[in-house]
Amino acid sequence: MIGKTLSALTAMMLFALPGMLAPVFAQNFPVRPVRIVVPFPPGGTSDILSRTIGQKLTEEWGQQVLTDNRPGASGNIASDFVAKSKPDGYTLYIMTVGTHAINPAVFNKLPFDAVRDFTPITNLVWLPSVMLIHPSIPVKNLGELIALAKKRPGELLYSSAGSGAQPHLTAEMFKKMAGVNIVHVPYKGAAPQMIAIVGGEVALTFATAPSGVPYVKNGRLRALGVSSTKRIVALPDVPTIAEAGVPGYDAMGWNGMVGPAAMPKPILDKIHDAVARIVNSLQVRDQFIGLGAEPSTSTPDEFAALIKSEIVKWAQVVKDSGAKLD
Repeated sequence: MIGKTLSALTAMMLFALPGMLAPVFAQNFPVRPVRIVVPFPPGGTSDILSRTIGQKLTEEWGQQVLTDNRPGASGNIASDFVAKSKPDGYTLYIMTVGTHAINPAVFNKLPFDAVRDFTPITNLVWLPSVMLIHPSIPVKNLGELIALAKKRPGELLYSSAGSGAQPHLTAEMFKKMAGVNIVHVPYKGAAPQMIAIVGGEVALTFATAPSGVPYVKNGRLRALGVSSTKRIVALPDVPTIAEAGVPGYDAMGWNGMVGPAAMPKPILDKIHDAVARIVNSLQVRDQFIGLGAEPSTSTPDEFAALIKSEIVKWAQVVKDSGAKLD
């Protein structure tokens, strides 16, 4: 009888041990380098966010927090890698509206589930896009661009960060609402997308504000409008696309941070609190706002709800555009 009782107590202790140790592990976390996976090449918005936040986390935690760029397949390579990683807090992910809200509708089959296989940590920023044109295009405003596109249907080319990516669908939404025929030229990531328009390979592009604003400020590209419902601080003189000639136009993106599914809550809470504090710090907020991003953190539950609602929203945009990838 005593042996059975001791066995039962031992089993109970072993069952409870992981829960008892989790707070201790969280308190000591991290004890080795952490990586933040980015689904696109260096130079884009996700990369900027990762390196900025990673530097601050390195200073706070005393451990290296490194950016791990894993581009390819519109972000699916990185998403699949993170989904299959250990949920111990040492692999984090700067995901996007594209990787988690658009890709489930664009691709017929994915090797991961955008909701089930990840632990939401926090939203990071809302991201308006900027419509940019090459200086060689003879237009001064959005109305003139629309008139030119209607006069020369199928002649104006626009670049994107890849088929089915947010810039692609943002442009397709513009095409439908403005009634113009501009031709899509996909590139492999935000940096090649921007190189293409700066070099004059294409006439225009829709770039997330942090990727595009620096080119407007240095005079290499012209901005005709922003995709949000209000003007952005970084480009106060640039009208919204809605006010410049396409009423009702609204195409906001976002970036957030997730980890693999089933991350222990104490570690999740520690990461969330540190990242939210960094994003909301005056220095980082000013940096992101200066690039055209709108800092916006959330609780893990709030972020989970956002992801689910955005999947529904962008599925309709994908359906209307006809964009589909195998």
